[in-house]
Amino acid sequence: MSIYVGNLAYDVTQDQLQEVFADYGEVKRVSLPVDRDTGRPRGFGFVEMAEDAQEDKAIEELDGAEWMGRILKVNKARPKETNKRY
Repeated sequence: MSIYVGNLAYDVTQDQLQEVFADYGEVKRVSLPVDRDTGRPRGFGFVEMAEDAQEDKAIEELDGAEWMGRILKVNKARPKETNKRY
């Protein structure tokens, strides 16, 4: 499972995000996508933790929390949808 973290400040780093989630358990991976054209952060990221129970606890406690002046949106990530043309 992966955690979606939205409404991030644009200057947040992977290390900072990992530090926040480390309070809930072992963080396996942090990803902060950037815009293809500008190279700027897109304001969201993904976090993977070692255990589902740790991820559930992090989601429960961090969704709606204020961090770096922003209200976080934290939930289970959904699989990426492909663009389908009919």
